[in-house]
Amino acid sequence: MSTTSQSERVETVVVGGGQAGLSVGYHLARRERPFVILEANERVGDSWRKRWDSLRLFTPARYDGIAGMPFPAPPHSFPTKDEMADYLESYAARFALPVRTGTRVERVTREGDHYVVTASDRRYEADNVVVAMASFQRRRVPAFAAELDPDIVQLHSEDYRNPAQLRDGDVLIVGAGNSGAEIAVELARTGRRTYVAGRDVGQIPFDVTNPAVLRLVVPVIFRVLFHRVLTTSTPMGRKARPHVITKGGPLIRTRSGDLAAAGVERVPRTVGVRGGRPVLEDGRALDVANVIWCTGFEPGFSWIDLPIFDDAGNPRHERGVCTTCDGMYFVGLLFLHAFSSTMIHGVERDAAHVVDAIAARARGRSTTAAAVS
Repeated sequence: MSTTSQSERVETVVVGGGQAGLSVGYHLARRERPFVILEANERVGDSWRKRWDSLRLFTPARYDGIAGMPFPAPPHSFPTKDEMADYLESYAARFALPVRTGTRVERVTREGDHYVVTASDRRYEADNVVVAMASFQRRRVPAFAAELDPDIVQLHSEDYRNPAQLRDGDVLIVGAGNSGAEIAVELARTGRRTYVAGRDVGQIPFDVTNPAVLRLVVPVIFRVLFHRVLTTSTPMGRKARPHVITKGGPLIRTRSGDLAAAGVERVPRTVGVRGGRPVLEDGRALDVANVIWCTGFEPGFSWIDLPIFDDAGNPRHERGVCTTCDGMYFVGLLFLHAFSSTMIHGVERDAAHVVDAIAARARGRSTTAAAVS
């Protein structure tokens, strides 16, 4: 950890300058609340730029804009990851949001009635801290990965960019969610024998790239089902939430038929290593040259030194408002309030709710201070 040399007082520190943090910033600015956004990357949008080359968003452009600035693309198109990155950078500039890039937060703790955020060579004292980051901060790879033959190229999906990174030969994709499915199709189309290991996560029962579906069905899926039905406020949403948090969501754009058409072979879960080769649940050892771990992430909030987490490492909150520490908030978490909470249009709604809570807290503190004086 670096030595802190400067201290600054600010009402609200927002940790993370992606779509969640910028959404929070937009609403704080509209309410004229003082704040700063701390972003670890050198540029706004870099978390998107660093993903694999061919990635396109899983949601159409009409759902990819943040409040105040529609996404600049045909509404039924699927933007590239670089278009999304550039949009976020333009958004921050358009609304003059105080984003400090290249500033990685190393610790959040509490001293008396305020929070202390340590980042690079600075110390921020704040009434409020908003952790505006997804639940996907620390990559998850099984321990037995270290037992694979060193000649096998291993990459986590976070590090995968394109097929040129791999050795010639077969590929095993471990993890059958959206990222695993899209990467598998890309690799299979290069002529490699490609396996996908993992349980069937299910799929949306419509082809979301079909023009008619985009016009008629997708609005129902994204605006109604994901955004209004599957929420913590409905019995259906409360029932679905634990499953989504632990198992993930269904395939959205790349579907089972796409995997089969590309020649991808579905295989059982990967459970260990034998002779340096990955072993499947049915006992087979696959002789592959490459393994890509699409096994997801963990929250990675060890830098938050506060008693706010449950036994699984998830923050205790109600719609992003921490229930054990006043002034702590979260935006961007998986199913924070709805299935859409990690989608851009869902993040924006959650951000507005959290900023409402911050503004109410500020009013309460002002009233108390006035009464004391």
